[in-house]
Amino acid sequence: MNIIPSCLPILPLSLILFLSLLSLFPAAAAGERCNPYDKKVLLKIKSDLGNPYHFASWDPKTDCCEWYVVECDEITNRIITLNVITADFAGQIPASVGDLTYLKTLIFHKVAKLTGNIPASVTKLTHLTFLEVSWTNVSGAVPAFLGQMKNLTYLNLSFNNFSGSIPESLGELKKLEALHLDRNKLTGTIPESFGKFPTAPDLYLSHNQLTGKLPASFAKLDFVRIDLSRNKLEGDASILFGKKKTAQIIDLSRNAFQFDFSKVKGFSKSLIWLDLNHNKIAGSLPAALTKIENLQQFNVSYNRLCGEIPQGGTGRLQDRFDKYAYLHNKCLCGPPLPAC
Repeated sequence: MNIIPSCLPILPLSLILFLSLLSLFPAAAAGERCNPYDKKVLLKIKSDLGNPYHFASWDPKTDCCEWYVVECDEITNRIITLNVITADFAGQIPASVGDLTYLKTLIFHKVAKLTGNIPASVTKLTHLTFLEVSWTNVSGAVPAFLGQMKNLTYLNLSFNNFSGSIPESLGELKKLEALHLDRNKLTGTIPESFGKFPTAPDLYLSHNQLTGKLPASFAKLDFVRIDLSRNKLEGDASILFGKKKTAQIIDLSRNAFQFDFSKVKGFSKSLIWLDLNHNKIAGSLPAALTKIENLQQFNVSYNRLCGEIPQGGTGRLQDRFDKYAYLHNKCLCGPPLPAC
C-alpha cells in the first residue's frame, strides 16, 4: 500500500488540470508575441537571400518580434517594419517580402550587392507608407506598378542604377510627401503627371540625364524643396519662383535653363538655398533678392546675367556671398565684383 506522506500538499483538481494544459502550449507560456504567419514569411525571405549572416538572429526557436531589423506592432504584433541597412549579402529583393501584409516600412539601404529590380509583389503591401531602396545596384526601369501603392508618403530610389524614363504613374501617388529619384541614369522628360500632385512633394531628380522642359503645371505647385541639378533640362524655370510660395531649397544648377531673371518679381521668404549656376539665364538680378533674409547658399555663376548686383536690403547680396557666386556672367558688376 502506498501512503501519501503527510508533508506533501494535496493540489486541487482545478489546479492540476490548469498545469496540464499549460504544458501543452510552451510557446504561449513563454509569452511569444510573433505572429506565426509573419514568422514563416520572414524565414522564407531569409532562405530566398541564401541565409546570410545579416539575419543570424532570425532563429525559428525565438520570438520574431525580437529579431534584428524587424519591428512588430505593439497592439497587433504583426510585422510592420523591415529595415535592412548596410548589409553585405548578394541577391535580389525577394518576392516573398510582398507577403508581409501588414508592413508599413520597407528599407534596403547601402546593400551594394543587391541587384535585379523591385518585385511586383510589393503592390500587395497595401499598408506601406515608406519605401526606400537606395545605395544599391538595383537596375532596370523604375517600375510603373509603384503608382498602384496609393498609401505611399515617402519613396526613395536614389543612388541606384535605374535607367529609362520616369513612369507617369508615379504622379498618381497623391499622398506623396517626398520623392527621391536622384543619382541614377534616368532619361526622358519630367512626367506631366507630376504637375498634378495635390500638394507638391519634396522632389529630388538630380544627377540624371533628364531632358526637355518643366511641366507648365509646375507654376501652380509650391515646392518646398526641389533639386533638379545636373541634368539636361531647358526652358523657363522661373515658374518655380514667387513671393507667395514657401520654397526653402531650389537647386537648378548645371542644366540649360534659359529665361529672363529680371522678370521674376518675388521670392519665397523661406528661401535658404538658391543655386542657378551653369545655365543660360539672362537679364539682371532682381531687386527682390535683397529681401530674402535667411539665404545661406546663393550661386548664379556661369550664366548670361548683366547689370549691377543689387545692393542693400536685409539680404545684402554684396556682403554675404563672395565673387565666386557671380563669376563668368556676361556683364555683372558691383560689389563683390569690380565696379560697374
